[in-house]
Amino acid sequence: QVQLVESGGGLVQAGGSLRLSCDASGIIFSIDTMGWYRQAPGKQRDVVATMTRGGMTNYADSVKGRFTISRTNAKNTVYLQMNSLKPEDTAVYYCNAGIKILSPTGLQINTYWGQGTQVTVSS
Repeated sequence: QVQLVESGGGLVQAGGSLRLSCDASGIIFSIDTMGWYRQAPGKQRDVVATMTRGGMTNYADSVKGRFTISRTNAKNTVYLQMNSLKPEDTAVYYCNAGIKILSPTGLQINTYWGQGTQVTVSS
C-alpha cells in the first residue's frame, strides 16, 4: 500500500505565506514526477507545479514567481512554498506522484493522490 499525506494548509491573509508538505510512504521502488494540483469549488482540478526526480520543474502561469516546488528524494517528500498569496489561490491542494512498485509480475507504475489540504486566503 502506498499513501500520500499532505500537511501545512490553513487560513492566511492575502500577501501571506504557507508551506505545504507531502510524504509518500509504503513499499516504493522509485518515484518519478511529484507535483501539486488544486481544485476550487465548481472548478476542475488544475496543475500548480510539478518536479521530476531529476529536478526539472513546471509551474502554472498564475503562480510563477510566487510558488516554489522542491523535493527530498531520500525522504519521498515534496514541498510547495507559497508566497504572496491571493484570494484566488483558495482551493483544496492535492499532492500527486507517479510511483513504481514491485509486484510479483514485475514493476508497475501507478499515479497516487493525497487526501487534499485546504488553503484559504482572505482579503
